[in-house]
Amino acid sequence: MTVEPRNDAFVAFEHVQKSYDGVTLVVKDLNLSIAKGEFLTMLGPSGSGKTTCLMMLAGFETATNGEIKLDGVNINQVPPHKRGIGMVFQNYALFPHMTVGENLAFPLEVRGMGKDEREAKIKRALDMVQMGAFANRRPAQLSGGQQQRIALARALVFDPKLVLMDEPLGALDKQLREHMQFEIKHLHESLGITVVYVTHDQGEALTMSDRVAVFNDGRIQQLAPPADLYERPNNSFVAQFIGENNKLLGTIEELNGDKALVRLATGELIDATAVNVKEKGGKTLVSIRPERVEFKPEMMPPGAHTIEAEVVEIIYMGDILRAVLKVAGSDDFVMKMRNTLGQTKLTPGQKIKVGWHPQDARALDP
Repeated sequence: MTVEPRNDAFVAFEHVQKSYDGVTLVVKDLNLSIAKGEFLTMLGPSGSGKTTCLMMLAGFETATNGEIKLDGVNINQVPPHKRGIGMVFQNYALFPHMTVGENLAFPLEVRGMGKDEREAKIKRALDMVQMGAFANRRPAQLSGGQQQRIALARALVFDPKLVLMDEPLGALDKQLREHMQFEIKHLHESLGITVVYVTHDQGEALTMSDRVAVFNDGRIQQLAPPADLYERPNNSFVAQFIGENNKLLGTIEELNGDKALVRLATGELIDATAVNVKEKGGKTLVSIRPERVEFKPEMMPPGAHTIEAEVVEIIYMGDILRAVLKVAGSDDFVMKMRNTLGQTKLTPGQKIKVGWHPQDARALDP
């Protein structure tokens, strides 16, 4: 996927490449523009190139080719401490021998700021993350969540125009991680800062971001707002990586604009939206989200396809019930149902018909 840099970009990667050994490219011809005040997440599996991109932007890695610009200025040769960028890491990176207040004072002292101004900025930053009473504690006296708040305050204390976050919530438990996602998002909105965030957690990316760049194999596979990524994946990698997804293998029988008729491996014909398929007779992977699948006739959307299914197992997940089905040669086809009063009981081995709207089936690359 090629994304041309925009002239008004606050952060711009222009034809950036990175190789550690001079042979293998871990980042391949990256073109990416980030607007001022945007929250952009780089999302992808381990080894996809996302953290390398963040480290090049921070100045801890050097681009092999191409230019990285900040506010229109090429920063390839600017050392990290002169880029004016705030950083938050997963391991907090707090100085253990300093108090919380001293940790926050450090980036201000480096910038030659006077004592009164330092104290005012430290107080403001600690209040921002609800840690105003902890200035005299040492990091070892704080919980993981509190340490992460301090790391966040230290990144914000000198009023940077850009903040980079590398898996900052990875070490926290699920409930605290979800709480911190909203806190970081609200801080971003209230301060108007530009945030570039790296994670491999899809839920985190969908919850927090204005746009998400999905990385794989050193390239951006799709760059879009969260709803577009989830509802309209461009290729089978994005469909599989973002959220849960059903996949049915088939062959293109007919292709007419953005509509495809697909013959599934077991012979059934279904309509689908043609997204990333080239020609009649070609193989395709049809993607259908589990929450778009229905089995009650009265809940089926108009024009829904119906297909024979067999219940393999029902998994109780509190707010939803997850049914694993055999459908058209797939043994792990999933249907998600809201856990409502009087929910129809399904049992393993039961034969049912399931359906979905044709527009919710996307014919992608195989």
